[in-house]
Amino acid sequence: MKKVSWITTVVTLIFLAGTAGAQDYVIGQGDVLTITVYENDDLATTARVSTQGSIRMPLIGQVKVAGSQVSEATQEITDLYADGYLVDPQVTVFIKEFRSRKATILGAVKNPGLHELRGHITFLEVVSTAGGFTESAGDVAVVKRQKNGDGFDQDVIVINLKKLVEQGDLSKDIPIQNGDRIYVKKAPVFYVSGEVKKPDAYKYEQGTTIIKAVTLAGGFSDKASPGKVRIVRKEAGQEKVFNAVKMDAPVLPDDVIVVPESFF
Repeated sequence: MKKVSWITTVVTLIFLAGTAGAQDYVIGQGDVLTITVYENDDLATTARVSTQGSIRMPLIGQVKVAGSQVSEATQEITDLYADGYLVDPQVTVFIKEFRSRKATILGAVKNPGLHELRGHITFLEVVSTAGGFTESAGDVAVVKRQKNGDGFDQDVIVINLKKLVEQGDLSKDIPIQNGDRIYVKKAPVFYVSGEVKKPDAYKYEQGTTIIKAVTLAGGFSDKASPGKVRIVRKEAGQEKVFNAVKMDAPVLPDDVIVVPESFF
């Protein structure tokens, strides 16, 4: 797939996907919250969510927030202050530090590894935090997600990057959850060697033929023997050589196309 337009396309899609607010972020242990109460500066609090899942607030004491969305925690604190302490309290909850949610992204991204999930975050946003796709990225990413936390039962979600990035299908830009393992697969390649102008490895696309492969490699050199092109291909673990292949012969992933020198 074409990667030249990926940077602009991905940035645009991330902007569109990021319109969802952080109010549906699920608070977890280790998150740092900043809570303000309008016209009650003495109640302003910055607190880290404890291992018990709670924070301590002035007047109302311990408030359990872990497992609640930001909007739900805001309502809970509002209700507690309204119960005999304040008249019509206006509470704001802001996530100052995200510590509780992480996902791993590997494969064809520039900065693979463990990344924090800051708020409501989607696949493309995680790719962005990982520095974006590399030039070797293929058309598929796989997300492995634990079903019940025991590490054995997993959902496997396949993301069609061609539809997401090139066609802008945001339904493929799924939300990423805590503990997800993401793998961006590399594109399959084939190799062109011998008497061509740019011998190298090239990304495989379905429908590639010998003539297209040679064209990608800059065309035949002056010494090439076009009628004696051969393919070295692995089949069932064995290496096979196909001699004098036609220019419209199909190329497969991992094929080595050899263009010999003409001696006449």
